[in-house]
Amino acid sequence: MSDARSILLKLRGGEALTEAELTWFAEGLATGDVSDAQAGAFAMAVCQNGLGDEGRVQLTNAMRDSGRKLKWRLDGPVLDKHSTGGVGDCVSLVLAPALAACGAYVPMISGRGLGHTGGTLDKLESIPGYTVDVSPDDLQEIVTDIGCAIVSASADIAPADKRLYAVRDVTGTVASIDLITASILSKKLAAGLEALILDVKVGTGAFMGDERQALALAQALVGTAQGAGCMTSALVTDMNQPLANAAGNALEIIKVMEVLTGASGAAETALHRLTVALGGEVLALGGLAQDAEDGEERIARALAGGEAATIFGEMVAELGGPADFVDRWPDRLPAARVMIDIHAGDGGVVSGVDTRALGEVVVALGGGRQREGDRIDPAVGLSDIARIGTAVDDTVPLARIHCASEEDGRGVAAKLRQAFQLSDRAVSPPPLIHERIA
Repeated sequence: MSDARSILLKLRGGEALTEAELTWFAEGLATGDVSDAQAGAFAMAVCQNGLGDEGRVQLTNAMRDSGRKLKWRLDGPVLDKHSTGGVGDCVSLVLAPALAACGAYVPMISGRGLGHTGGTLDKLESIPGYTVDVSPDDLQEIVTDIGCAIVSASADIAPADKRLYAVRDVTGTVASIDLITASILSKKLAAGLEALILDVKVGTGAFMGDERQALALAQALVGTAQGAGCMTSALVTDMNQPLANAAGNALEIIKVMEVLTGASGAAETALHRLTVALGGEVLALGGLAQDAEDGEERIARALAGGEAATIFGEMVAELGGPADFVDRWPDRLPAARVMIDIHAGDGGVVSGVDTRALGEVVVALGGGRQREGDRIDPAVGLSDIARIGTAVDDTVPLARIHCASEEDGRGVAAKLRQAFQLSDRAVSPPPLIHERIA
């Protein structure tokens, strides 16, 4: 018979926990039999001593099994994607309907903004009427009918993770590969996935700024997901500059719609290229493409032909948004009262970007939460963000601030300027994809 005290003593002593002990602890988190103090001690011990590969898989499965698990009877594979978080990263909103257009079913359980990074759910809520809170039964019905749904996790999906995550956030134990892996995958695997593609960010705007750390996390995620029975691969991708050239909730929806509706130049953007790369990988994993290259061609066709846009519009309408959103999105999204262009003093070529600082500027403008419960202004943020290798001067800005007042905009202008490094020479942009973990 397990108990929290003996499990904690064993873990603190560096001994490996058994599957039964990890299962007991996850169930205790979900039921409340494990106290906050015990949960914090568990997280700290895992940070210090680790769980090992086998223990990581067992904790992931135990947290997955602490709540409801979705089961599907469909005529195509159930696929999904997860990103470890960045700035201007709105791939999920393009990829989910594109995968559905290729014959997949995508129950995408997503999250809100965390720290300097944007949240998929916050972006969707900038669409008037869109609701992210649905029951598991409604999620299954929408996915079956439309092909995809992007929603929040219900209270009965991986409740052990919800409890442990809240404790980690206030005890300084977020940065543990074992705990990050179990947290991400327990929710994803509870959705009944057959295959998963992971987008692990690295760079100045990523939680893992060091390439070795990002690679270690990607390998842990892939190995753990495979060990739990889900076909998975990962791309380690660049976050040394925002993925899209906009950051902020409604402003990123604009970038999504430009890609979905085939706006001029959208197919050449990093957002489009990464969506196609991730989609190709997971279509191959799910058996809907011969290989990743064939999958990329299928995703690109779904975007170019408008099928993905149609499915996105159906999803928006089904979840409470405007039925005509795809046709009238410029009129449906909120816009900021004030826009201010910020220029570099002497001009030059952008050679580096402190992407985390740009995310913090968006939060300071009201586009993210500084404290739990803060209300978000969906209209504020940054657009026209200069990319690495771009020449800027008094006609080409570093970025355009979208803000509620002149005072708000001027208050972040200095930090925005400081986020860009300039050179007097030509600069090559960093690669979009650093590594592939199969």
